[in-house]
Amino acid sequence: MVRVVDEQGEQVGVMAVSEALRLAKERDSDLVEVAPMARPPVCRIMDYGRYKYEQAKRLRKAKQKTHQAQLKEIKMRPKIGEHDYQVKVGHAREFLAKRDKVKFSVRFRGREIVHLEFGERILRRVIEDLEGLATVESGIRQEGHTMTMVVSPRPAK
Repeated sequence: MVRVVDEQGEQVGVMAVSEALRLAKERDSDLVEVAPMARPPVCRIMDYGRYKYEQAKRLRKAKQKTHQAQLKEIKMRPKIGEHDYQVKVGHAREFLAKRDKVKFSVRFRGREIVHLEFGERILRRVIEDLEGLATVESGIRQEGHTMTMVVSPRPAK
């Protein structure tokens, strides 16, 4: 014995499995068991192919909405030109718009390491230029000949 529900979600009643199968065949549909643990088990009359398609479609749509944030790195030098700087910040804006984190690296070569303030000045300027779009996740740090900082996109409202 099974409880049968039709396409509109209305209960048809409790009947034998053979009777439910006959009813489904009359309506040119399939009999699908939706709640096997219930007493009696609940079966629904529906087009199973369409049901599977709808489930897959829902799953694809849910998967589209999720985005795994990646860490993108933008490398600079302490004596970066103005246009080069603007291009790099433009790339950072694109990455942040795609909800990715951005790591800024300022690499010092040779005796440039003596003037760490140049690198710090560049990274502080980046913070100012991206003020509305990003929050500083890890502040300015120096690791060997590289000064780094990570920014993440502001939470969506």
